[in-house]
Amino acid sequence: MLRVDFALEPSGPVSFDVPVQGSKSLTNRAIICAGLAGGITRLTNASLSDDSRSLSTAMTILNVPVVVLEKESTIVVHSATTRDSAGRFNMGNAGTAVRFLTSFLCTGKGNYVVDGDERMRERPIGGLVEALRQLGADIRYVAKDGCPPLDIRAQGLRGGKCLVGGETSSQFVSSLLLSAPGAEGDVEIMVRGEAASKPYIEITLDVMRDMGVEVQRDGYHRFTIKKSQKYVPRELAIEADAASAGYFLAMAAVTGGLARVRGVGSRSHQGELEFARILGRMGCRVTWEPDAIELRGGPLRGVDVDMNDCPDSVQTLAAVALFAKGGTRVRNVRNLRVKETDRLAAIAKELTKLGAKVKEEEDGFTMVPPAHVKPAQISTYRDHRMAMSFAVAGVAAPGIVIRDGECVSKSFPAFWDQLESLGVKLRRTEYKPRPSGANPTPPR
Repeated sequence: MLRVDFALEPSGPVSFDVPVQGSKSLTNRAIICAGLAGGITRLTNASLSDDSRSLSTAMTILNVPVVVLEKESTIVVHSATTRDSAGRFNMGNAGTAVRFLTSFLCTGKGNYVVDGDERMRERPIGGLVEALRQLGADIRYVAKDGCPPLDIRAQGLRGGKCLVGGETSSQFVSSLLLSAPGAEGDVEIMVRGEAASKPYIEITLDVMRDMGVEVQRDGYHRFTIKKSQKYVPRELAIEADAASAGYFLAMAAVTGGLARVRGVGSRSHQGELEFARILGRMGCRVTWEPDAIELRGGPLRGVDVDMNDCPDSVQTLAAVALFAKGGTRVRNVRNLRVKETDRLAAIAKELTKLGAKVKEEEDGFTMVPPAHVKPAQISTYRDHRMAMSFAVAGVAAPGIVIRDGECVSKSFPAFWDQLESLGVKLRRTEYKPRPSGANPTPPR
């Protein structure tokens, strides 16, 4: 398989007016809901990312046919009354898909194996497995306890009460919520500790509501789903992706330019939009509309910020902070250590290449920007967000090359093409990796 490096050439302040792609997070949640609804659900403006395709393929293998209509950016889900009773699902490094599919499989009957790539086999899923076992699921670890691959011997999900830790990943809570209407009885989900990334739980509840299921709740500590509620098939427009919008806003911030992103705005519940507010605190002028955001870059200053509500924008902020006056501190994002790579270690290593002074902390980092950003080859560790976030630095500072940048297909396949269409100058270099050329997790 060919890898591709991307060299960026700064050309002054950017001027963008961008329709943003559909949200991967919302698309994946809607696919699960649609799979439990009777009939046909049509998702328009859907994400056609690798993660959404991976989940769509798994559902189709299960005899829940999912049709991807490329030109229309539409996904059509045909709910099935009878699923295949056996299957092995290799989900690569699609963490959301693995976690959502695991609960979904437990609502049916059959023997299934859920697996992923080498990194996925290191990513935690034990909290979700234990909660599903409390609801009647029979799940066993094939290799390492607490991580995929999983052997699921599904006989339906009984329902009842379960306790799940909230600190590791909000996806555990979201996975349980999404599949709860497929259980035989009421489901009560109790969350131990402080839930991470709360806005992602909110968008889960939004999608469930849009598909006909209301959840009773006590803040983020208890959620109850009554067995009488079922999802209703429908046509659902997927909102634009807030994390994707952030890359364009950040490019305007670091170049002193202007960006207008369309499809998300003040009416959105996506937590990643907090990043636009942080850019405002750093010195940009941000204008909010119900379905659009406009940002004009200005002299940037460092910030001290808790980013637990917008973890997918941490790497983007790191790139912006290179061009700020004064230091920046990011806090309360410990769960970034169990993503596609250890993102905090990766941020520290790549910022250092660019000349910043970085102190890596257990739940974040502090950094002092350089007087001048150095040219560097940026390693992505096969992490899509490392590639797109550090491309932000490349539009403002010369000599920055994003290694293995084709990994953006995980969440934003059209990223590089869209940048070129907006006038950003790129140079692509293709090569074949050496057999041992996996891009490893950065050392801590």
